[in-house]
Amino acid sequence: MARVPVAVRNVVNPLRRTSRTLARRRARGHTPPPPVELVPQPHPWTRACGLVAVVVLGAWLGLLIVGNVRTPVGPMNTTMTLRPSLTGGTKINVSPLGALQLDSHHAPVRLDVNVDQLDPVRSQALVDHPERLSGLQDEVGRDVEHGTLDLAVRSCVAVVSGATALGLAVYRRPRRALAAGGLALTLLVASGGTAYATWNPESILEPKFSGLLSSAPSLVGNARSIVTEFDVYQKELARLVTNVTKLYDATSTLPTYAPDPSTIRVLHVSDIHLNPASWKIIASLVDQYKVDVIVDSGDTMDHGSAAENGFLDPIEDLGAPYVWVRGNHDSRTTQRYLEGLKNVHVLDDGRAETIEGLRFAGIGDPQFTPDRADKPGAEESQERAGARLAAALRAQDAAGTPVDVAIAHEPSAARLVDGEVPLVLAGHLHHNEMEIMKNGTRLRIEGSTGGSGLRAIEGKYPDPIEASILYMDRATRHLQAWDEIKLGGLGLTTAEVSRHLPQENQPGATPSPSPASPTQSPTRSSTQSPTPSTTAP
Repeated sequence: MARVPVAVRNVVNPLRRTSRTLARRRARGHTPPPPVELVPQPHPWTRACGLVAVVVLGAWLGLLIVGNVRTPVGPMNTTMTLRPSLTGGTKINVSPLGALQLDSHHAPVRLDVNVDQLDPVRSQALVDHPERLSGLQDEVGRDVEHGTLDLAVRSCVAVVSGATALGLAVYRRPRRALAAGGLALTLLVASGGTAYATWNPESILEPKFSGLLSSAPSLVGNARSIVTEFDVYQKELARLVTNVTKLYDATSTLPTYAPDPSTIRVLHVSDIHLNPASWKIIASLVDQYKVDVIVDSGDTMDHGSAAENGFLDPIEDLGAPYVWVRGNHDSRTTQRYLEGLKNVHVLDDGRAETIEGLRFAGIGDPQFTPDRADKPGAEESQERAGARLAAALRAQDAAGTPVDVAIAHEPSAARLVDGEVPLVLAGHLHHNEMEIMKNGTRLRIEGSTGGSGLRAIEGKYPDPIEASILYMDRATRHLQAWDEIKLGGLGLTTAEVSRHLPQENQPGATPSPSPASPTQSPTRSSTQSPTPSTTAP
């Protein structure tokens, strides 16, 4: 018999011994251990995404539960909270009036300030001693600084604790839980650094108010001082605190809105389209904002028939001069009826009038299309109308009576006066736009103050009712700021009011020359909108 190599014996003999051992164990009733199986490990990206989800959820829960600070700000008791957000900013909730939103910073966290109540002792002290209001600015600044620092420390603790606790509950490993807490702290510090780097104290100049329409004038405030005040954040915040103090102290009614006498307030409306609710809204705005003059850029009617003329009668009782130009839904019959109403100034063919310190000139729409049909030569007729208005403006300037505000219904006609007037108003498009044109004239297109009339319910949601308050300097007769007012569809009682400043009136900006100046270079504001179409709504 051939001999088996030694190497083979070294392999076979251990196998034989193992087999005999297993056979003996089976004979004695022992079962072999189960075979070892490899467990697939999760992909690194999956683990990373899971960790991030745990961190974000834990940090949010921590902020929600303990990440808020109750602190006094002047005479008010407030609650400050940090909230995750895609856009950042600051939201000041003034219940029951509404909320002010400020574009104060860009970071994945938002600062919420809830005005809970006024301290009766501190508010009464301000009412009894008005001289203390002069020191309110410094007091508010100190309170906000102290509250913000306290909130930052508390938020760090809340975020780390929440992420660590959730990480421990999910992973059951202290090391992974500590990693979650450390990552949460890193994200919060990075968010705080981003907020600090993008902090914009001038955001208080352009707030967006959402709430009761009657609350807007007092909370948003007058527009004149924003051009001259540069340490704006603390001063405007103190003004807000003062107004809210008066509000809560005196029978929960709004403080009286005291407009600056050096400012002319123009209410711009357009495209009412036979909506009777518009007159009550306009009258309310005239009363609340102490409007000096109303400008209607046309389409007050829907079909321009004589039977509709009675709809115009409330204009006489609105409480301010009414400047009107004809739209494509307004007939010559409509125009003649308005010319017979008191307090109404109908402008056409470039005719100019000085009203409340401002010189207006306007032209009616050359088209009459109540059925919204496009007539042949519509574009050419708008160009001719715009050219006539531009010629009238040049004639006024040559006569030493330059026009401050031009009015046309169609934006395509309004564009023809570029360079001839500082400001031109239009409508027709049923949404608002603001643009500085090539030669320096600012074009303001108003939305529908009638919410598109009977067509408001044609879409999925009712169209909003829109109007604007234009703040004009009484000395220079130039636009200082404007408030865009938007009410919910069909005239709901809530409103959004957004304050905007011309680029040249931003703090630190150099005033630009007038549009007629030959040295002005073509510029566009930050609110520039694309060229609108001229399809007749």
